[in-house]
Amino acid sequence: MLLAGCTVGPDFRPPPAPTGGRVTEKPLPESTIGAATTGGAAQSFAGSRDIPGAWWELFRSRQISDRVTRALAANPDVAAAQATLREARQNLRAEQGSQYPQISASTSAERQRESLAAIGFGAGSQTYSVVSASLSVSTTFDAFGGIRRQVEQLGAQADYERFELEATDLALVANVVNASITEASLQAQIDTTRDIVRAYDEALSVTRRRFDLGGVSQVDVLQQQSLRDGEAATLPGLQKQLEQDRNLLAIYTGGAPAQYSRPALDLDSLTLPGELPVSLPSALVEQRPDIQAYAALLHAATANVGVATANMLPQISLTGSYGRDGTSFSNLFTPAGIIWSLAGSLTQPIFEGGTLRAKQRAAEAAADVAAAQYSSTVNTAFKDVANALVALQRDAETLGADLAAQQTAANSLAVARAQYAAGGGTYLNVLTAEQSDQSARLTLISARAARFTDTVALFQALGGGWWHRQDVAPTTAQFAGVSP
Repeated sequence: MLLAGCTVGPDFRPPPAPTGGRVTEKPLPESTIGAATTGGAAQSFAGSRDIPGAWWELFRSRQISDRVTRALAANPDVAAAQATLREARQNLRAEQGSQYPQISASTSAERQRESLAAIGFGAGSQTYSVVSASLSVSTTFDAFGGIRRQVEQLGAQADYERFELEATDLALVANVVNASITEASLQAQIDTTRDIVRAYDEALSVTRRRFDLGGVSQVDVLQQQSLRDGEAATLPGLQKQLEQDRNLLAIYTGGAPAQYSRPALDLDSLTLPGELPVSLPSALVEQRPDIQAYAALLHAATANVGVATANMLPQISLTGSYGRDGTSFSNLFTPAGIIWSLAGSLTQPIFEGGTLRAKQRAAEAAADVAAAQYSSTVNTAFKDVANALVALQRDAETLGADLAAQQTAANSLAVARAQYAAGGGTYLNVLTAEQSDQSARLTLISARAARFTDTVALFQALGGGWWHRQDVAPTTAQFAGVSP
């Protein structure tokens, strides 16, 4: 009884949270720069701002919200993660049952004929009946906490699967939003390219008429034709990327590409969140589901050391039974028919060829592996956040520069065309200006889309606000009945 509260092996203690007030090498500015274009608003960094559970709704796009809702409900990867979590929790529940006495009832009836000659009473035989009923109780006395550590290990494993489900949800949502933004960007590039081709067609028509009138050379016509054809040649590649992206969206939302017929997202319809959360390192450790998952693996590995240690110590069990025997059901319950048994056993491994000690050391090594993997996951998380913050700042600057370049290219094209029309410039200047304008317009679209994907990357790197959602129950290790 004195040993009942003893639990061998190390007790799990969560690794200490990192200290410090930032995750980037340099302090963050108050906000990014802004640009006077759609998706070019300045974004401020708020250290005290929390992440909403449905952070994707900050883009204010019904299409994105509908796609995310459908993906979370229909994606088979999410369904598999949910089933894996249910399996882990049932395994935990099954192991918890081993902490309690096992009770079973049995009854039997037997009719038997025996030869009297076999026992020295001459010829003949005797026929009789035996009826019995019994209740058996057996329990393993968990003197050194081996069973409790096993329950603790399975509870931590269930926690791991819970956070793996959260990580699956977060990755899926981020993929759906990013694929939707990519779809909008590609569609905008296709529409712009078609506008450019139409403008080139008009310019080519004008150039041909001027050639017929002797105003330009055939070289000018061929150059304009080459520019038009080169631009048109980029359309199939853009369309291929768009169709492949839509096929990806179909898979994310739980269907086949042939069943996907949703309209493409309009890049201009998206709203860039104006205020972005920036978590402290200590909070980031609690927010990232992958960090929590590896903490659960470390917990499980630590508990497994206790299991391996307990297997080296005495195993105590107690069994008992109570029942009745009789020759018929009518005399089964007479006092003379009472039978009972009580047995206890203690087993102490003495020589196992070093097997148990090796298993204990292997469990300790596995705990060291889990601790190193946890540390690596934390470092990766900080890197993800730092990269996202850097991208937000630099891509905002890039968008401003691309917008200025596009405006300059448009002005240059207007001037070149005016000069050429007035006879003061060459047609080569017009072609060069057209190429610069076309390139700047497409680059600007990509830069606008990058501002949105950078925002998605930050929300994903910070953990995605899963702690505000109620679709998954709390952690299970705390309910595993573990005694410290």
